[in-house]
Amino acid sequence: MPDSNWASHKVAKMARLKPVYKRILLKLSGEALLGLYDYGIDLEITSSISKEIKEIHDLGVQVAIMIGGGNIFRGVHGSKAGMDRASADYIGLLATVMNGIALQEALEKEGVFTRHISAMEIKAVAEPFIRRRVIRHLDKGRIVIFSAGTGSPFFTTDTAAALRALEIKADVILKATKVDGVYSADPMIDKTAKRYSSIRYLDVIKEGLKVMDTTAISLCKDYSLPIIVFNLRKKGNIKKAVLGQKVGTRVW
Repeated sequence: MPDSNWASHKVAKMARLKPVYKRILLKLSGEALLGLYDYGIDLEITSSISKEIKEIHDLGVQVAIMIGGGNIFRGVHGSKAGMDRASADYIGLLATVMNGIALQEALEKEGVFTRHISAMEIKAVAEPFIRRRVIRHLDKGRIVIFSAGTGSPFFTTDTAAALRALEIKADVILKATKVDGVYSADPMIDKTAKRYSSIRYLDVIKEGLKVMDTTAISLCKDYSLPIIVFNLRKKGNIKKAVLGQKVGTRVW
C-alpha cells in the first residue's frame, strides 16, 4: 500500500494537471506549419504540433482549431500584386483547407478522432459548418478543425476564430504565435519593446497592437471572451495555457 505522503503527492499532482478550460479554440497561423521551409507544409512540425494538441485533448479538454493559410497564400499579398481582392482571398481560403487536411491527417495518426469543417462547401474533404453538429462533435470528444475562415472574402481567420469561438461557446481563444505574448511594438524590430503579462481589449485597440484584427478583438470584448497569446515554438506552452499556468499575454 502506498504511504500517505505518496498518496498526497499524487492527489496534488493530479490537481495541478486539471485544466481550467473545458472547451478551447486554438488559433493556428499557416506559418505555424512552415517549420524550416520558406513555403508549404513541414510534416514533421505538423506532427509535433499534433502531439501537443493530443496532450491537452487527453486531459479532457474539448478542442477546436482555426487554421490559417499564410504558409501557402495570403489574399492581401495577391491583392497588392494586382489581383481582385475577393479572388485573392478565395485562394487564401483554399490554402487553409489544404492546411486543415494536413493537420487532420497528423492528428489522426496520433490516434484521436477529428472532424474537418470548411466554411466553403468542399464535400470531398470536409463537412459544412452546422453549429449544433460541431458542438455535438466536441461533446463526443472529437477534435474539430475549422478551415476556410468565415467562407467570405475580406474577413481574416482571426475574425473567423472569434466568430467560431463564440458560436461553439468556447471558454477562451488560444492564439499561437512566434513570439511570447503581446508587445508594445514589434520585438523583432524594437529591442526596447515591452511585453505585457495582461492587457485590456480597449488598450489593444487604442494602441493598435498586432494581436488580432480590430473586428476580432471587438467581438471578444463584446462577449468577454479572453484571448491568451503565446509562443507556439516553445514546447509545452499549449498545455501550460490550458492548465492556467503563467504563459504569454492574457487579453481580457
